[in-house]
Amino acid sequence: MRDALGGAVDALAAVGVESPRLDAELLLAGATGWDRARLAAEPEAGVPADAARRFGELVRRRLRREPVAYILGRKGFRQLELAVDSRVLIPRPETELLVELALALRPRRVLEIGTGSGAVALAIADELPGCEVVATDTSAAALEVARANAQRLGLADRVDLVEAMLPPAAVGEGDDASGPRGGSFDLVVANLPYVAGSDWASLEPEVTEWEPREALLAGPDGLDAIRAAIPAAATVAPALALEVGAGQAEAVSELLFDAGFATVETRPDLAGIPRVVWGRR
Repeated sequence: MRDALGGAVDALAAVGVESPRLDAELLLAGATGWDRARLAAEPEAGVPADAARRFGELVRRRLRREPVAYILGRKGFRQLELAVDSRVLIPRPETELLVELALALRPRRVLEIGTGSGAVALAIADELPGCEVVATDTSAAALEVARANAQRLGLADRVDLVEAMLPPAAVGEGDDASGPRGGSFDLVVANLPYVAGSDWASLEPEVTEWEPREALLAGPDGLDAIRAAIPAAATVAPALALEVGAGQAEAVSELLFDAGFATVETRPDLAGIPRVVWGRR
C-alpha cells in the first residue's frame, strides 16, 4: 500500500494537484473500500489486484484534474453525504454558513434559490425538522441530482423541488398558501453564480474544465445572478442570505439596501473572508 500511495502522490503533485496526499488516500479508500484510518494503520498491507486496478483508473482520472468528488461520486456536506456529478457544483465548506444562519434564525418556511445538488435545502430540512423547505433551480439536470439525493436521504417529503427561480405560487400563479409551495417565506437563501468573467482563466482546471459553467459565471463583475435574484426574493420573504465571492460583500450589501432591506450584515468564512451577506426588511 505504501508504494501505491507514494507513486500516486508523486504523480498528482507533478501535475499541480493542490492536495496530492489527501486525494491519493481518498481514491485508495474508494478503490479498496477501506477507510483512511486503516490506510494509516496498515501502511504495509497489500492492495488486492482488482482494487489496485481500480485505484490506477481513479488516479488517471485525477491526473486529468477531474475533482475527487466527481470521481467518487459523493461529497460530504454537514451531516449528509451527497451524490454529485458534473451536472452540479461540488458543495464547499463555506456554503455551510447559509445553513448555520438558518439554524440561528429558525425560520418556519425557507426558500433556496439555485439548489444544485440540494446541499443547503437538504441540510436545513435535516437539521430543522419543523421547517418547510422549497428549493428551486432553473437547471432540470441539477434538479435530477437534487431529487435523487432527497430520495436517498429520506428527505423527499420534506423538500419541495421546483424547476424555476421562484416557485409558481410565489409569483402569483395560484393563491393557496396551505401547501408547501404556497404563500410567503420567512427566509430565502441562495448560493448563486458569482464568478466574474475576468476571473475565469485564473481558476483551477478542476473548476473550469469540470464544473458546470452556468452555475459559476455571472457576468463581468460576477453579480448578474445576484442582481436578478434580490428583487424577486424581496417580494416573498423578509430576510435574504446570499453567498458571495471574495471582495463582493460591499457591493452586494448596497444591492440589498437598495432593495429595501433595512438591516444588512455579513458573516466571514474560516479564512476571514466576508462570505455571506444577509439582510432583513
